[in-house]
Amino acid sequence: MHPFSCGHCGTTVFFENIRCDTCGATLGFVPDEGRMAAFPPDAPGRIDGPDIRTDDGGRPLRACLNRSLHEACNWMVAADDPQPRCRSCRLTEMIPDLSLHLNAWRAFEQAKRRLVFTLIGIGLAPEPKAGPDDPRGLSFRLLASLPGEPPVLTGHDNGVITLNLAETDDVLRETARVSMHESVRTVLGHLRHEVSHYLQQRHIDGTPAIDDCRAVFGDERADYAAALATHYARGPADDWPQHFVSAYAGAHPWEDWAETCAHYLLMLDAVQTASAWGLSLDGPADAQPGGDRTDTTTPARHLALNQWLPIAQFLNAMNRSLGERDSYPFLMPDAVLAKLDCVQQLLARAAATLKAPAATA
Repeated sequence: MHPFSCGHCGTTVFFENIRCDTCGATLGFVPDEGRMAAFPPDAPGRIDGPDIRTDDGGRPLRACLNRSLHEACNWMVAADDPQPRCRSCRLTEMIPDLSLHLNAWRAFEQAKRRLVFTLIGIGLAPEPKAGPDDPRGLSFRLLASLPGEPPVLTGHDNGVITLNLAETDDVLRETARVSMHESVRTVLGHLRHEVSHYLQQRHIDGTPAIDDCRAVFGDERADYAAALATHYARGPADDWPQHFVSAYAGAHPWEDWAETCAHYLLMLDAVQTASAWGLSLDGPADAQPGGDRTDTTTPARHLALNQWLPIAQFLNAMNRSLGERDSYPFLMPDAVLAKLDCVQQLLARAAATLKAPAATA
C-alpha cells in the first residue's frame, strides 16, 4: 500500500485517514481512481452525510453510507452510483449486532478495504453476488458464535466468505494462533486466504487454466473432507517445508492454492509499500518496482527473491531487535517459487480475460 497526498495541501496521508491533520481537509478514498479526495474544511455540505460534494478533482462524490451511519468507512461513491455503499462495503451482506460489535465490524471492514484495494490493482475487482446462485459475485459475512448454536466457521463457500467475529479480537485470535501452532494469524491474512479460494473458483475452475493449476498444485478433486481429517489426525508431513509455503498448504490442493495465492497477494502489497516509501536494500538494480501501482507483470519468483525476501529479512531482523517474533517466518524453497509463478500467471491471465471484452467493445 503506497501513501497518498492530501489534494488540498499536499501533505502525506494514509489509506485509513479521514482527515488531513495539517490543513483540516476531510478525506475520502476514490477507489476507481486510486486517489485520496480532499474537501476543504470550509467547503459547504457534510462529507460524513449524504450530501454530494465536489472534491479537489472536480468530481461529484458522496460518502459511503457506512461513513454516514457508523463512521466505519472512508471510501467515496460516485454521485450517480445507485448504490449507497462503496465498492468494498457493498460486498458485505451480513453483519453482527452493531450495538454489541461495532468496533469488531469496523476492524473487519478496514481489513477488507485493503484486500479490495489489492484486487482492484490486479484487475480482479469483485462485484457483489446478485443472489445465492450467482457463480461470479462475492459476498462477505461477519458472524458471531451464539451460545447453544454451532460455532461460526471461517471459510469460503460458493462466493460467500464467512469470518468468525472472534478473529477481530486480538486476544482470542492470538490464543487461537498459539493453540493451532500457527506462525501468523491476522484478519487480513484470513481474508486473503479465503478470497484466494474465491479467485480459484471464479477464474480457474471450469476453464482451460485448471489443467495448469492441477499440474502445479495437484488434483483438487481429491476428497477434501478426508484430506483435512487426515491432516488434523496425523499432522503435516515431515518434509512439508520443502514443498509448501505452510504446513496447512499440504492438507489438500485447494489449501495449497489458497495459502500460496494469499502469500502472493501479501507480497504485492508489501513490495508496493516498500517501494513507495523508497526503501532500498542491497540487491539487484532492478529490484525496485514502481511505487504507485500493483506490479502484476514481474514473475513471482523474481518478486519473491529480489524484492520481497530482502524486505522480509530486514523486517524479521528489526523485530528481533525489538524483542518481537519474526513478522514473516516463512521459507521460499524452489517448489513454492514455482507455485507462486503459477499463481501470478493464472491471475494475470484471468485479469486479461476480464479486460478483453471491454477492450473490444
